[in-house]
Amino acid sequence: MRQVAHLSLPYFRSDERWKARGLLLAIVLLNLGSVYMLVLLNEWNRVFYDALQNKDAAVFWAQLGRFTYLAMIFVAIAIYRFYLTQLLQLRWRAWMTRHLMGRWLQGHAFYRMELGRYAAPSAPGDAAISPNGLPAPGQRVPDNPDQRLQEDVNLFTTQTIDLSMGFLNAVVTLVSFVGILWSLSGGFSFALGGHQFTIPGFMVWMAVLYCVVGSVLTHYIGRPLIGLNFEQQRREADYRHHLMRVREYSEAIALDKGEQAEYRSLDLRFSAVLANYLKLIRKQKQLVGFTNVFGQAAVVFPMLLAAPRFFSGAIQLGELMQISSAFDRVQGALSWFVDRYDSLASWRASTERLTSFEAALSKSNVPPAQVQPAPAATNIAAIQADDLSLQLPDGTPLVQHAQLHAAAGQHTLVQGPSGSGKSTLLRGLTGIWPWATGRVALPASTAVIPQRPYFPDGSLRDALAYPAPAGDYSDAALRHALQQALLPELASRLDDRDNWTQKLSGGELQRLAIARVLLKQPAWVLADEATSALDVAAEQLLYQRLQAMTEQAGGALVSVAHRPTVTGFHQRVWRLVPEDDPTGAVSGAARYRVESEALAPQP
Repeated sequence: MRQVAHLSLPYFRSDERWKARGLLLAIVLLNLGSVYMLVLLNEWNRVFYDALQNKDAAVFWAQLGRFTYLAMIFVAIAIYRFYLTQLLQLRWRAWMTRHLMGRWLQGHAFYRMELGRYAAPSAPGDAAISPNGLPAPGQRVPDNPDQRLQEDVNLFTTQTIDLSMGFLNAVVTLVSFVGILWSLSGGFSFALGGHQFTIPGFMVWMAVLYCVVGSVLTHYIGRPLIGLNFEQQRREADYRHHLMRVREYSEAIALDKGEQAEYRSLDLRFSAVLANYLKLIRKQKQLVGFTNVFGQAAVVFPMLLAAPRFFSGAIQLGELMQISSAFDRVQGALSWFVDRYDSLASWRASTERLTSFEAALSKSNVPPAQVQPAPAATNIAAIQADDLSLQLPDGTPLVQHAQLHAAAGQHTLVQGPSGSGKSTLLRGLTGIWPWATGRVALPASTAVIPQRPYFPDGSLRDALAYPAPAGDYSDAALRHALQQALLPELASRLDDRDNWTQKLSGGELQRLAIARVLLKQPAWVLADEATSALDVAAEQLLYQRLQAMTEQAGGALVSVAHRPTVTGFHQRVWRLVPEDDPTGAVSGAARYRVESEALAPQP
C-alpha cells in the first residue's frame, strides 16, 4: 500500500488535482448511491414476496411500479459510475505516462538505465541504481521500459481505481447490510453442560466464519499467482523486444541467412512465455475451481440456516428472501478478497514493476556529479578536460587523470587499439558517460556524429532536422545540406516517409548524419568513425567540407578514426596507449593512458 500511495499521490497533487479529486469524489458518491439503492431493493424484496405469499394483488402491482423507478435510478447510477470511472482512468493514465516518460527522457536517464543492464551479469528480478544514476555491480535496472510506460501504467491506473472502488463498495455494503442481517437472523440457542446459550445475530457470525475460511484458503491456493504474473509480463516483454530486433536488423539477418538461428532464439523465448503461462493457468484453474465452489455454496448456505425458522412459521417467505438477500450482500462484501484475488495478484505485480521503474528513474534523473561541466555563462573557445578518468561498467579503470586540450582551428584525431575506449572518451567529453570523473569544458555549439546515428521514422525532412523541428529550416537549406553530403538523389524526397535506418545503406546513413551537421553549422564536431563506410574520395571531400565549416565558425574537429586517409585533416592526436599492465591484473591500474602530441604535416 505504501508503493501504491507513492505512485498515486503525485497525480492527485498535480496541476490536474482539482479535476482528479472531483472525479474521484463523484465516483465515491455514485458508489455510495448504488449501495443505498441495494438497501432499498433489499427492503423491496420483503414487501414484494410477502405480497405474493399473501396473494395481495394491490401491493403486488404497487411494488412492481416501485421496482420500476428504483431500477431506473440504479441503472442511471451504474452508467455514470462506469463513465466517470473510465474517464478518471484515462486522465490518470495520460498524466502518469507523460510524467514518467518525461523523467525517462530527462537528463539522459534512458541512456544510463540502458547502460545499467550491462553493468553486471543479469540476475532475476529488479534492483535499484546506485547514487547519481550509476548502476552498481551485481545489480540490474528494470528492463523493458516500453512495457512499463505502455502496459504497466495502464494496468496500474485501471486496477487501482477498480480495486479501491470495489473495496469501498464492499465496506459500505457490509456496514449497510450487517445491521439488517443481524436484526433478521435472530438468535441461535443451544444447550451445553446443562446451561442454555444463545448466540445473537447468528447469521452474521456464520457469514463471517464462511468468508474467513474462504479467504484463508483462497490466499493459500492463489499466492503463487503474484510471482507468476510478474514473471509472465517480463517474459512477454522479452519476447516482444526480440521480435522488434528481428525487424530492426532484418537486412543483416537476411544477408547472414540467420532465419533459422532467429527462429530458434525466438522459439526459445516464446516457449518460456508458454511454460510460465501454463503454470499460471494451472494455478488459476485451482483458484477458479475453489472460488466457484465457494460462490455456489453461498447461494444455498443462508437458505439452509434460515429454513428451520421458515418451516416452523417463525418467518414468512418475504422475510426469508430478505435474509437470503442480506446474507448474500454481507457474504459478498466479506468475500471481496476471495473474488478479486486474481486481480489483486496482477495489481501487485504491476505495482512492483512500476515502483522499481520509478525508483530507477529517481536515481537516474540525478545528474552525474562525477564529470563537472564548465559554467554555462563561460564563453568556451576550446575543448578542455582536466583530470578526466573513465571506467568500464564493471568498475575496471579505463583511463585515469587525462589532461586534454583542443583549441579552435586545431583539429584533433583520437587513435588507439580497437576496444581501447576511443568512443568512450568522446562520451566522457560530452558528459553522458556515467562512469567518469573530472572536469570537462565543451563549447555550446558542438555537434556529435555517433558511430550509429539515429533517424526517427517519418519524413526525410524530420530525419534530417532531428532533433529540431523541420520547420526551422527552409526546403532550400535542407536540399543544400543533402547535396553537400553527396546525397543529391534524396533532395527531391523531403516529404517521403520511411524507416530510414532500414531503408538506407550504411554509407548513405553516414552521409545523412553528416548532412544533418552541415545543415546546423556547428563550430565544433565530434565525429566517431563518421566516414568508415565511405570510399576514400567521398571521405576526403566530406572531411574538407566539415573542416571548412568548423574553421569558419571558429571551432575544430575531433575525430575517432582508424583510416590513415583521415590523418591529414588533423594537427594533433590524442593517442590511447596501453599501460604496462593492460590486463588490469594490478588492482586499480588503468588499461590505457592518453598521450597528446602534434601530428607531422602530411605530404
